[in-house]
Amino acid sequence: MTLASKSAGRLIAVVGPSGVGKDSVMAGIRSAIPSLHLVRRVITRAPGLGGEDYDAATVTQFEAMVEDGAFAVHWRAHGLHYGIPITVKYQLGKGTDCLVNFSRKALTQAAEIFPHLVVLNITAKPETLARRLAARARETEEVISRRLAQADKPLPAGLKVINLANDGPLSQTIARGAALLQPVSL
Repeated sequence: MTLASKSAGRLIAVVGPSGVGKDSVMAGIRSAIPSLHLVRRVITRAPGLGGEDYDAATVTQFEAMVEDGAFAVHWRAHGLHYGIPITVKYQLGKGTDCLVNFSRKALTQAAEIFPHLVVLNITAKPETLARRLAARARETEEVISRRLAQADKPLPAGLKVINLANDGPLSQTIARGAALLQPVSL
C-alpha cells in the first residue's frame, strides 16, 4: 500500500514557528518515506542561505510568476514572498503525496484549493525555538524576538491537523512523524 490515495495525493502542509526544525524533519520524513514528493518553494530570498532547498527569485521575478499563474498558492511572511509551484497539482493528480513547507496564514486558501490537505503542525518549547533561531545566525535579536512572539499562533479551524513535537532527538521526531503520515494497513 502506498501513501497516495487512489484518486489524488495529499498535500501535507508542514507548519510551525521559525526554528522548530521544519526543514530537518521534512528531510528526515522524506528519507523514511521515499514515495513522498518534496515540493521546492520559490522564495524572494538570496540563494544559498541554508535551511531548505528553494528557488530564489527577486520580487520583480516573483510578481511576474504570480501574473503568469506559476503558483498554486503564494503569500508574504517575514518580509519575503513564498510560492508553491503549480506543478504540485500534477503530482497530486497522479496520486502522489506531497510534503511542503507552508505558512499558517496560507492554510485557509490551501484548504480551498487542495481537497486532501493535511497539516503537519510541528511544535517545540519556547526555549528550544530561541536556541535554534540564535544558532542559525540569520536574524538579529530583534527579529528573533518577533518570531518567538508569533510562535504559538493558532491554526485556522476545520483543518485535518497532525501535531508533532520536536523537542527531543531529531531521529525520534522523524520516526513519529513518518508513522503518523503512514496509512493504516488493512
